Amino acid sequence: MRPDRTVATQKEHVMQTAIVTGATQGIGKGIATALLAEGCRVIALGRSEAKLASLSSEAAGAADRLVTVAMDIADTAGFTAALGGWIEAFGGIDHLVNAAGVLEPGRLLDTPSDSLRRVVETNFLATLELTLPVARHMADRRKGSIVTIGSNSGTTPRVGLGAYPASKAAVIHAMKCLGLELAEAGVRCNIVSPGSTDTEMQRATQAATSGLQGILKGDPATWRLGIPLGRMASVEDVAAMVLFLLSDRARHITMENIVIDGGATLGTG
Repeated sequence: MRPDRTVATQKEHVMQTAIVTGATQGIGKGIATALLAEGCRVIALGRSEAKLASLSSEAAGAADRLVTVAMDIADTAGFTAALGGWIEAFGGIDHLVNAAGVLEPGRLLDTPSDSLRRVVETNFLATLELTLPVARHMADRRKGSIVTIGSNSGTTPRVGLGAYPASKAAVIHAMKCLGLELAEAGVRCNIVSPGSTDTEMQRATQAATSGLQGILKGDPATWRLGIPLGRMASVEDVAAMVLFLLSDRARHITMENIVIDGGATLGTG
């Protein structure tokens, strides 16, 4: 990775390996692409084989450093088995980025039980269960870094997002607790919490919430204050922070939740 160029040179250009979940679209895809651009080997996980094939075709000259795996993150046993093969093949896992997640908009009062369970099980339980075997591996090696994509809705109440805010609040706190346990092994665990970001998921849910102008300018009916910087985040905005936190430039940062929302939550996240 470019921020670690001096360190990489001292280590004779040992290639770093990163696992990225949710790598088929949006923030996850942007992070996978950015890691490839920095010279990392990327193990990209996603449920859609077609979208993984698209990622491979877009990787161009970095295709030899990209491993695509069609997998639901809820398949803990399948992931753990695959992890052992990757560790053997590549000598270890240096980074994990948890970017997979689902959002099913709607008022909590109107949210059916199956939606509550699906969102919480994906965004919280499956993410945590997938992280733990990687964390144990990193602790044994006494090196590594983990970044999980949270949400500013995990620290600031939102309406119209169903169980999503609660699921993100849970995973944010779990990752902080995990970071505390991993600290003695020198493994760092951080969270990046975007606000409204220009992704496929964002565009699909805008109509169900405040719409673009309600997001940017604020909407009293949905308790939104707007975005002081007057724009949504780009995928690149989020990916840049993730890459920084993975790098040795952030070697003294752990258990932090970095909010990237243009000031939408007024710095209270």
